[in-house]
Amino acid sequence: MAEDGYDLWLRYRPLPAPVLKQYRDLGGQVVAPAQTGTQRATRDELVRGLAGLLGREPGQAARVQRNGAIVVGTPASVPQLSALQGDLEGLGEEGYLIRSTRLDGRAATVVAANSDIGVLYGTFHLLRLLQAGEPLAGLDLREAPKVKVRVLNHWDNLDRYVERGYAGESIWDWHKLPDWLDPRYTDYARANASIGINGTVLNNVNTSAQALTPMYLEKAAALASVFRPYGIKVYLSARFSAPIEIGGLPTADPLDPAVRRWWKDKADEIYRTIPDFGGFLVKANSEGQPGPQDYGRSHADGANMLAEALAPHGGIVMWRAFVYSHEEPDDRAKQAYTEFAPHDGTFADNVLVQVKNGAIDFQPREPFHPLFGAMPKTPLMMEFQITKEYLGFATHLVYLGPMYEEVLRADTHARGPGSTVAKIVDGSLEGHALTGMAGVANIGVDRNWSGSHFDQANWYVFGRMAWDPHASAETIARDWARMTFSTDPAVVEPVVAMMMGSHQAVVDYMTPLGLHHLMGRGHHYGPGPWVEGGPRADWTSVYYHRADARGIGFDRSATGSNAVAQYAPPVAEQFGSIDTVPEEFLLWFHHVPWDHRMPSGRSLWDELVVRYGRGVDYVRGMRRTWAGLEGKVDPERHHQVSVFLGIQEKEAQWWRDASIAYFQTFSQRPLPAGEAPPPHDVEYYKSLQFPFAPGDGK
Repeated sequence: MAEDGYDLWLRYRPLPAPVLKQYRDLGGQVVAPAQTGTQRATRDELVRGLAGLLGREPGQAARVQRNGAIVVGTPASVPQLSALQGDLEGLGEEGYLIRSTRLDGRAATVVAANSDIGVLYGTFHLLRLLQAGEPLAGLDLREAPKVKVRVLNHWDNLDRYVERGYAGESIWDWHKLPDWLDPRYTDYARANASIGINGTVLNNVNTSAQALTPMYLEKAAALASVFRPYGIKVYLSARFSAPIEIGGLPTADPLDPAVRRWWKDKADEIYRTIPDFGGFLVKANSEGQPGPQDYGRSHADGANMLAEALAPHGGIVMWRAFVYSHEEPDDRAKQAYTEFAPHDGTFADNVLVQVKNGAIDFQPREPFHPLFGAMPKTPLMMEFQITKEYLGFATHLVYLGPMYEEVLRADTHARGPGSTVAKIVDGSLEGHALTGMAGVANIGVDRNWSGSHFDQANWYVFGRMAWDPHASAETIARDWARMTFSTDPAVVEPVVAMMMGSHQAVVDYMTPLGLHHLMGRGHHYGPGPWVEGGPRADWTSVYYHRADARGIGFDRSATGSNAVAQYAPPVAEQFGSIDTVPEEFLLWFHHVPWDHRMPSGRSLWDELVVRYGRGVDYVRGMRRTWAGLEGKVDPERHHQVSVFLGIQEKEAQWWRDASIAYFQTFSQRPLPAGEAPPPHDVEYYKSLQFPFAPGDGK
């Protein structure tokens, strides 16, 4: 059968003969209890994986009876593992141990943990080693997640429309729930568990209060029943004005006793329906959404009201810091810090403040958000985007691992050198026990789940980095490529090389040198550096690039909006000087003359033009690399990726040409030698319209 991408990285195709030789004694026997839902899921996954990879169905037994057995369980579920009890200390409820050992005098590979969920995670890790053809002799691995709450945020509406979704409609078929449980829901849970994701927010942050009504709670409970064996909790986005819209109250004031009572009663109702409900995600007082500021209250007032309702049940609140007011600010990049930093230490213990990686809005590249390091008394939860709203949608090959890694490794200097964003997210810098990372999902009903085969890698790397924010994006890319395409180094190495440079390439052809928010209005498809007017200045491109006859860029230094002052002094000093700011953030923090001399020796104008072209050239290189893999990757997937890379090259060229044509009207300078002029004038590019671009329902 043709490969259509449905199996994701859990393909379990037969291993090549040379690899298979090293596993000839492995997996002839499986010892795996099956008394609970999670145990059964673990056993079934192990049997499925071994049968597919090794080409033979393993026998099952209650005890080790031959060499090469695989034993998975806890000391309680598999008494033979009781000797490992001491070795499991410190691994918590989700950690695990994978070890080559001897049981009853026979060689065995063991996956042991303190809980069934830990065993499931360890089993997926073992299968990953097998898929990659790794040697299993002498194994002694200890793993535990560094982040507690690892969730996908689905921006899915109840009508199945997915905001910023590029893989078809929502996989949640609300109309057929709770009765019809699509098998795809189980495969979704398997995929998430395989990378350590332990929660899912089912509905859009721009939510309808209907999601909290009894009818929809029953539907959410049905999904929770499917996810539960895989260690995945269900969360819901809560509309702040729900007490008015579905509760009949005249107000949603978080300090009103009747409102507080309504939320407590609603929480009780939810937990009667979904006993292990995770909690609420909230978008409030942002982009027109209702919130506590409507009543003169703070974000802490609103979050703490919901936290109070959830606390008796062990639930948490994830309160988003993506806020900006209706009144035009002096600099939108400063608003989250302004609204949240003064309330550090006032949020309830079961509140996570969920902060985007950058201060604007999932741009191709942003400096780390200034809130990281600015709220030491409050656990801050990272929010990354997996779906590529500003990154070419599903047709552009953009591996986000390097972007995640760049942000997580950024040094906030909050407690001196080495105070990385990752240490804030995992709680180690300030000693927070409640920690989290969220990813805005790219999942839809397309057979390949994410709209393109390579976009699966972004779901995958998010899960792996949520488990360990200090992990290597390149190592994860290599694992993904081996599991998804082939273990052949002649395939893996060029694929990983393509992936690792793809993020820089899209930054180059869209928003080089710190430019940002230059996309088409509303749908964010294609270049739109000329966008101006409309209801808000900070929804336009000209607000951000500020190009004029003198130069280009947003001055956020001390002579401008002074957004740099929101960072710790060493970072502020670095970003605040045109001489020391990293080149990739130059135009984010400074308005720079066109003739400014760059480290390359070129003028700023020439450097911009060269960067745009460099991005296009990289895409051409990816096309050549991928074409060279024909015959080494199955023809169906190879063909689709080839076509998508063709789309990407065409659109990268469009970005380059339209941007240069527009900015040249300000620079009034010739193109550098050897650079081709845009084939059309700027008015042509402005005239292009895309009223039905995907992902934007307006």
